[in-house]
Amino acid sequence: MPTPYDVPPSILIEKLAKHLKQEVDEITPPAWAPFAKTGIHTQRPPTNPDWWFVRCASILRKIYVKGPIGIEKLRQEYGGRIDRGAKPEHARKGSGAIVRKATQQLQAAGLVEQSRNEGKIVTSEGRRLLDRLSTELKRELEKTVPELRKY
Repeated sequence: MPTPYDVPPSILIEKLAKHLKQEVDEITPPAWAPFAKTGIHTQRPPTNPDWWFVRCASILRKIYVKGPIGIEKLRQEYGGRIDRGAKPEHARKGSGAIVRKATQQLQAAGLVEQSRNEGKIVTSEGRRLLDRLSTELKRELEKTVPELRKY
């Protein structure tokens, strides 16, 4: 059975974001989402109107792959390089409010839970959802690229 390790992440995140938007009522963008930057390293808010669902899907996949993982490690994952003019660039973390609120919504949906003093982990329901979507995606990709059947 294919897992999120076996399919391209970008396609899986897109499919998962669509599922979260249509099927999971607990995941809703906060009122401040249209105006928020995703970190100090960005200059403008995201242009995609559904960016909140894409970020929640991406966080869910990252927790699946790298879990147990905490908020600070997730902030590092979504950080970037800040432009300091003529000075060398430096790494900065992503927005903590976005990561924290997204993980809280994923916990309310029952897809993520707090591990004891280790960070967030994916629940069995979240694991089942990601595995099911990965299986569907792998079957779709095998129809277009038959060479993927051996994996």
